Amino acid sequence: MADPRLPDNRPSTPLLDTVASPADLKGMSDAQLRRVADELRAETISAVSVTGGHLGAGLGVVELTVAIHAVFDTPKDRLIWDVGHQCYPHKILTGRRDRIRTLRMGGGLSGFTKRAESAYDPFGAAHSSTSISAALGFATARDLGQSDRNGDAIAVIGDGAMSAGMAYEALNNAGHQKRRLIVILNDNEMSIAPPVGAMSDYLTRLWTTNPFQDFRAAAKSAERFLPAPLREGARRARELIKGAALGGTLFEELGFDYVGPIDGHDMDSLLAVLRTVKARADGPVLIHALTKKGKGYAPAESADDKYHGVSKFDVVTGAQAKAASNAPSYTKVFANALIAEAEADPRIVAVTGAMPDGTGLNLFARRFPNRCFDVGIAEQHAVTYCAGMAAGGLKPFAAIYSTFLQRGYDQVVHDVAIQKLPVRFAIDRAGLVGADGATHAGSFDVAYLSNLPGFVVMAAADEAELMHMVATAAAYDEGPSAFRYPRGEGVGVEMPARGVPLEIGRGRIVKEGGKVAILSFGTRLAEAMKAAEELDARGLSATVADARFAKPLDRDLILRLAREHAALITVEEGATGGFGAHVLHLLANEGALDGGLRIRTLCFPDAFIDQDSPARMYELAGVNAGHMVAAALAALGEAPSDAARA
Repeated sequence: MADPRLPDNRPSTPLLDTVASPADLKGMSDAQLRRVADELRAETISAVSVTGGHLGAGLGVVELTVAIHAVFDTPKDRLIWDVGHQCYPHKILTGRRDRIRTLRMGGGLSGFTKRAESAYDPFGAAHSSTSISAALGFATARDLGQSDRNGDAIAVIGDGAMSAGMAYEALNNAGHQKRRLIVILNDNEMSIAPPVGAMSDYLTRLWTTNPFQDFRAAAKSAERFLPAPLREGARRARELIKGAALGGTLFEELGFDYVGPIDGHDMDSLLAVLRTVKARADGPVLIHALTKKGKGYAPAESADDKYHGVSKFDVVTGAQAKAASNAPSYTKVFANALIAEAEADPRIVAVTGAMPDGTGLNLFARRFPNRCFDVGIAEQHAVTYCAGMAAGGLKPFAAIYSTFLQRGYDQVVHDVAIQKLPVRFAIDRAGLVGADGATHAGSFDVAYLSNLPGFVVMAAADEAELMHMVATAAAYDEGPSAFRYPRGEGVGVEMPARGVPLEIGRGRIVKEGGKVAILSFGTRLAEAMKAAEELDARGLSATVADARFAKPLDRDLILRLAREHAALITVEEGATGGFGAHVLHLLANEGALDGGLRIRTLCFPDAFIDQDSPARMYELAGVNAGHMVAAALAALGEAPSDAARA
């Protein structure tokens, strides 16, 4: 049953209404499948207009989704969607239509594929470029007798995701193993931002260079996979191409039979090719499908980057609902602060991994087009690229989401930290991020960076502090540094004209008290101030300090707080092993715990926190003002107040 909290604005979908699972597609004619696709597109638009979420990618694969489920026997055949943000039509067809208007809400459907949600999601994914590796793993398990030997493994991967090294590693291994494996390249010339790099250029040449443009429905090779009417044309195309400068395709050189390009919105071509591949494939096959991101919805087609991820919107006009706020976003504050620093220092450059808009570097690129580099979905390369630039005398800023930086961790250690190279990491989306859930939460960067020798790790308490930390990183040349900040708007503090470098390893006292000290790292500072008000009202005078640095710690400040207060509460927006753990280590080694100091460390629990509103997620994480009050009262042996219980 649909969520009663939500308006029901469903379009008329009489044929789609008869589809409870992919099995219901099997008896339909090709003409009926085309109608199902039209109705599925309308339902997807309607649902996302209510919930917000990823729109353009899903609209681009509607026909492909219907065709795959009509031809293959899911879930016995494993269908693996790369990234997963294109999976909304898939969810509608696989028994989850009644919950589709709960997408990305607390207790609702995930915005990505999720194993725990459905048997039709055999592999969860919210980061890119994992599908071919996972599909090859399923094929190997099948061939070694761990599952139905006849079950296929099908990976659907976008052209943007093909810019990541992991995709090539998987293609290389799959081509070597020669197992039956089906890879569908969804080529829409648009990931989140326009895809970059040699692969993007290659794919463009592949389908725009004669004779490919004359053979949309299949042209180059593997004519045995094509229906009879197309086979002779493909054979002739193959002979023509053998003499062309383009030569054999990259995919064939890697050991794949290549089929395409085909029109990913032409249901007849899709069905014909998929049916033939299913019947005849005896090794790895790559089907190259050309699609249009946002297909069938004019606002999304005309501005596909802006409709990759959307808030709630009006279906008729396409206008998206935006929350009103007088405070600038942290991302924009970072971008403008970096521009200001780059105006004064020509050595400053910026790097993003396929997220120029998300990181604010689109603004930097407009001002300094020759000093901003989008390397594609390639975080490992991005980190080492920055290391090389730093060794060469530049001042690189790597603007990467916390959860994506995890993918380049070995390079952070080996190529940056060990060599003490001054790469500056601007870590966006720190902390809990709301509707994207656990896969995109910035929970671990403090822990995984603070344990590296010589690393400076900062967290901004507000947007003004972020400006100062950008300036600090720009001025610091002795080794690597990182500063983290959350998604969303700032708290509305007064902004300086320009950031001022902070003294490395020095925090600040925000409010003086006497009984309890709350030491905050990051944007929990506002909650710490609320907690202090509650403690003051109970006669437990509270000090609030902003640590600013997790590494190096402000030793003098922390020891002073320990010495002058009966209880010390640390709070952070990250997992166990981060800031609080380093504070405990310092206090233990300095003997500061021997005098009876009562300390509590508030951080994220040892669990992945599912999607919800950010406010609800922080409540579940236990790092809000009420939790700080409760921790202080427990440390002092006081009875909790009503506010602390809330």
